[in-house]
Amino acid sequence: MSTNAVDITLMGRSYSIACPAGQEKALKLVAHNIEQQLTQLKSRTNSLSREDLLVMAALNIGHELLTEKMKNQEYMEQMDDRIRVLQSTLEQALVERSVSRD
Repeated sequence: MSTNAVDITLMGRSYSIACPAGQEKALKLVAHNIEQQLTQLKSRTNSLSREDLLVMAALNIGHELLTEKMKNQEYMEQMDDRIRVLQSTLEQALVERSVSRD
């Protein structure tokens, strides 16, 4: 798979990031979201260094990701339960149909 260099800017610093072809727009969107989060953090506290702001943003993003993964896992478990109920209902209906034919 080929990669392209994508230029992004975070907190006034430019970075050239290798990105898989076709994923450039997604990378730029992620960079924009990170920049917004950094700007918000910086506006709340001017005493944090650039590195501290980046760590705080990484922790916030990590928390958001973990929360979404947990929601996704819960949803998958609910869907598994529903599928089991449907399978059981179908099996019962087939058994009843088979019995009624005899």
